[in-house]
Amino acid sequence: MTAPNITTTLLSIPKIGLGTWPMNGPSCSDAVANAIKIGYRHIDTAERYENEAAVGAGIAAGLAESGVSREALFVTSKVWWDHLEPDQIRAALDASLERLGLDYLDLYLIHWPSKTMDLPAALKTLEALKAEGKIKAIGVSNFTLAHLKAVEETGIPIAALQVEYHCMLSQKKLLDWCRPRGIVLEAYAPIARGKFSDDQVLNAIAKKHGIQPLQVALAWLMNQELVVPIPKAQDFGRQKTNLDTVAVKLDAEDMAAIEALPKDQRQVKPDFAPDWD
Repeated sequence: MTAPNITTTLLSIPKIGLGTWPMNGPSCSDAVANAIKIGYRHIDTAERYENEAAVGAGIAAGLAESGVSREALFVTSKVWWDHLEPDQIRAALDASLERLGLDYLDLYLIHWPSKTMDLPAALKTLEALKAEGKIKAIGVSNFTLAHLKAVEETGIPIAALQVEYHCMLSQKKLLDWCRPRGIVLEAYAPIARGKFSDDQVLNAIAKKHGIQPLQVALAWLMNQELVVPIPKAQDFGRQKTNLDTVAVKLDAEDMAAIEALPKDQRQVKPDFAPDWD
């Protein structure tokens, strides 16, 4: 099974991806290779994960063993928030490509906003790298609505926003901004790091459909317009379970029940994070 793509004017991205943080080493390479072999066509990493070499080895092995072409694979990486000067972005991208063993990235994101960043200069650099063919699409990660408004003021369109999003955390403000602009919202930590595996609502819906609660959580995301979950899965069985969720269709009653759950349980809160409110 492979996931269908979401296609906008700026990118075509598989509906589910493989997150790779905090995997590393040979086990990371094996996980990435297996994911490609069973049907994943979307791999997510970042320079800060310090696993790009392992991910790259997994990509090479997965493509070789499956016969899938590089062009059929969607690979994302990210530049860290203290590398946002134009020369630093260029150096970071070149280093990421070398570690990954790739000639280009399908999507390159600013990983976190910085209070001191020159956002117009950073976006112009990303736009130039796209024109040079090193990046197919550009975007941002962990940006607030205020940051997105600042992005729009530059006149440089972005293809994707990656943020924490799951059935216990609302991102309505960001979705309401992104959807009219055709910006894909990538959901990291889409099962809230397993925090809600015992939730009664999710378990009831899972029983109804004969699936697992984590699949309910992923399906809730995939049933939404322009939303792409990127769950981390190192275990081969979990990878297949996640990918199989592509075929799960929740009904309106299911979606409403999940929507009614508390939506304030943010899991990722580093000390350098922006003010989400």
